[in-house]
Amino acid sequence: MPFHRRVPWLPLFLLAVAGCQPDAARGGAESAFLEAGGAFPSEWTFAADPRPVTATEGMVATTDEYATRVGIDILAAGGNAVDAAVATGLALAVVNPEAGNLGGGGFMMIRLADGTVYAQDHREKAPLAATRDMYLDAGGTVTDRSVVGHLAAGVPGSVHGLWEAHRRFGSLPWAEVVQPAIDLAEGFEVTVRLVSTLEAAQNGIRGFEASAAVFLPGDQVPAVGDTFFQPDLAAVLTRLRDQGPDDFYRGETAALIAAEMERGGGIITLEDLDRYTSLWREPASFDYRGYTVHSMPPPSSGGLTMAAIANIVERWDLGTMGWNTPGTIHVMAESFRRAYADRNEYLADPDFVELPVEQFLSDDYADSRAAAISLERATPSAEVAPGIDAFLDESHTTHYSVVDAGGNAVAVTTSVNSWYGGKVVVDGAGFFLNNTMDDFAAKPGTPNQFGLVQGERNAVGPEKRMLSAMSPTIVEDPDGNLFLITGTPGGATIITTVLQSIFNVIDHGMNVVQAVHAPRVHHQHLPDLVFYEYRGLPATTVQALEALGHTVRERDPGPPDAYFAGGMSGDVQLIMVMPDGTYEGWSDPRRGGLALGR
Repeated sequence: MPFHRRVPWLPLFLLAVAGCQPDAARGGAESAFLEAGGAFPSEWTFAADPRPVTATEGMVATTDEYATRVGIDILAAGGNAVDAAVATGLALAVVNPEAGNLGGGGFMMIRLADGTVYAQDHREKAPLAATRDMYLDAGGTVTDRSVVGHLAAGVPGSVHGLWEAHRRFGSLPWAEVVQPAIDLAEGFEVTVRLVSTLEAAQNGIRGFEASAAVFLPGDQVPAVGDTFFQPDLAAVLTRLRDQGPDDFYRGETAALIAAEMERGGGIITLEDLDRYTSLWREPASFDYRGYTVHSMPPPSSGGLTMAAIANIVERWDLGTMGWNTPGTIHVMAESFRRAYADRNEYLADPDFVELPVEQFLSDDYADSRAAAISLERATPSAEVAPGIDAFLDESHTTHYSVVDAGGNAVAVTTSVNSWYGGKVVVDGAGFFLNNTMDDFAAKPGTPNQFGLVQGERNAVGPEKRMLSAMSPTIVEDPDGNLFLITGTPGGATIITTVLQSIFNVIDHGMNVVQAVHAPRVHHQHLPDLVFYEYRGLPATTVQALEALGHTVRERDPGPPDAYFAGGMSGDVQLIMVMPDGTYEGWSDPRRGGLALGR
């Protein structure tokens, strides 16, 4: 049973608003949010009234127009949602190299039309030679070796995961779903998004000769409109088309990865690659106000942490309290901080440590955590210890959502962790390797690059899968029918962003556009801050939260880090099934994606 119960930075998303949703005026219903007089802050970047993209025979929503069109073309050719998801993922590895990948990993949720739900784990694994203290210097201080360079890479899982999903559920020939990525690698027109992210990451990329040779030709960021050629990547994809994953894990591509590791002082070996396999795990499923939410179990922390938060929040009527009022944000932030305290302490790779799964999902846990929340004051995080007492002890991203005409749905979140991972391109193969080893607790109790302070259970260990926040999610309505497909990148903010997309629809009556456009808040226990997006809260709300004892911080609108481009958080790709069986969808304008339907 499932677990249950640049260019200047602002134009990176402002340009997306102007052009990311062609044909959006084709339809879409008004929302209860607007009908009840709901409105976004007056200075907020995104509007509440664009019409959703609509469809009757399938929909794909991704962060990149090329990838979305690949997925739609696969559906049009008779492929199912899994075929389209695999082809889309491979296309993203070509056109979205900051996050789409062959050299990283991720998670996939699949809901078939008959209602069965599957969770696939193709997260990276630590190499066999990994050791607990490998990222500490002689004085015990954490170095940057878990973030930049060859030692930062875990054994990649994306190729195996996509192959295995297609093997089990695909309908078109494997070669047919791989070919569009090959075509793109042989040349595509450079986009504003690619230029913007390369501008931001170029100094790190320039530190590795093979990386700069591919992505900074002539020592320059390619110009918008140039044709970008990736012949080495095209060759890797061609071998993948013809040989399946054997080439990547045991053949010529594997040899190139191993040679790159040896050249740069990394520790991934041919044995590591040969031993890698993706896994099918039991979904983490929970109820929220009569709806059933299916998401990833550990080593993703997403499903269980969302369950913990949702079960606490459910004790209050957010709809009556109002969208993003001080009271609603207070309840969410207090729930976030408590669930993250437990997430950071207890969750890790379930193949290595015993996890308190039932406690995270239990009403008793939610009751005890909710009882400690005061509506009159914020609880300092220093006073919020991990709260699961009965546990006996013996871990850059992109998301895409797909649904087909038959009602099969797929949600995939995939990552190389930071933008362009550890900045290392495999010489002769043309793809970046991840830096997801930083998702381990390099030194338990010390923040990682996203500020997460994690525990001993998520310490580095050989063949261990590092804890993740990736949360591809599928929601069923109270009658058990497919309702929402959602997910986002965003590091530590993934969990709260995905939940807010769900709260916005279920509690506040938003349509898909409003649920995606709405400004977001975040709290992760430590640091003890309520973050909000640039211009996302009016001054009166900030003052009211501060009066409750919260420390509130607006995101910096300057040059982007890995997850906050121009002060924005996340990149939600949301599809909703309407009462008449049609689809409405929207792609987050924060990073300039595209939703298309048939």
